[in-house]
Amino acid sequence: MSQPAPRGALWALLAGNFVIGTGVMVVPGTLNEISVSLDVSAATAGQLITAAAFVTCLGAPLLAAAVAGWDRRRLLALTMLWYAAWHAVSVFMPSFGALLPVRMLAVIAPAIFTPQAAACAGMLVPPEQRGRAVTFVFLGWSMASVLGLPIGALIGGHFGWRAAFLAISALSIVSAVSVWLTLPNGIRPAALTAAAWARVLRSPVLMGIVSITALQGAGQFVLFSYFGPILKQRFGANATALSLMWGWFGACGLLGNMVVSRVIDRAGAGRMVLATTGLIALSLALWPLADSLFWIAVVVSPWGLGCFSTNSAQQARLVGLAPALAPGSVALNSSGIYIGQAFGAALGGWLLARDAMHWMSWVGLALLLVAIVLSASIDRSRRPA
Repeated sequence: MSQPAPRGALWALLAGNFVIGTGVMVVPGTLNEISVSLDVSAATAGQLITAAAFVTCLGAPLLAAAVAGWDRRRLLALTMLWYAAWHAVSVFMPSFGALLPVRMLAVIAPAIFTPQAAACAGMLVPPEQRGRAVTFVFLGWSMASVLGLPIGALIGGHFGWRAAFLAISALSIVSAVSVWLTLPNGIRPAALTAAAWARVLRSPVLMGIVSITALQGAGQFVLFSYFGPILKQRFGANATALSLMWGWFGACGLLGNMVVSRVIDRAGAGRMVLATTGLIALSLALWPLADSLFWIAVVVSPWGLGCFSTNSAQQARLVGLAPALAPGSVALNSSGIYIGQAFGAALGGWLLARDAMHWMSWVGLALLLVAIVLSASIDRSRRPA
């Protein structure tokens, strides 16, 4: 790449992550509506999250290798068009069995877009600005939580989940155009050789960081996947109340990511991971004490602050440790995010189906504590990859 990309390109990548994040989170946001519309239990409907996360987990590293030589402008624009097409197809699915494979096809897009956008952002700026660029692009996920998720939940609650999916399809088309118009031609990260992939897979530090990501995702999604059904069952929350709760959670997420984006290059990515994971663990520890929607909102505030910013810090951590290996390590980290989500959603669904809702926060907390211990251990013994 001969010239740095204009700042507009970073904004387009941020906006793409906003649409990707909104599409990923639309299922938790409309889980009640999907459950009723397709006549399945909330635990069964939640397996849309598990299946989609599993596909994204496997797809991120495999597709990173398959598209290694593609121009990133073309790749990312086509990825958003793919997302648009399959969300539109989802609208016409008459049953859970029909929706499930379509959903699995749709989430091939997150498997490509998020890791490739992060790796791309790291190439668009000088080395000393990489951490901030990666976290800036990842702000799109925080914006999805503060705007996309609650609006999607509100649309789903009042007009049905199909309307929410159709809105995501439209936004994906807009995002594809934005990427095409702003991203420069000729952005082609060097394809990772088999030897480079081996370096990633054999690096205790890089794979340890990916493991932390998986533990974080699992710990959160045991409970996060079923916010809607839990709050409806425990407190009678309607669509508007749930939308407000998602909006508050997302506002905290946006604030947390903005703070981390500003301080990460000075404080260090490892410290940011510990701080943000600790915030999530605090909320899970306090969850059983909340006895109203107001106190739920208070309890989830630290979680919101840490939820998306910890993912940003993890991405920046990998890019900073081994920039040349970032296309592979960031793709594997995305796999870690989604395998954690798949495991957490499946475990949470299993607990929910067995009337063991009270165990969800404790199981999630245990997984988060393991992540904290592992992250601290890596920081103490970190060596260049």
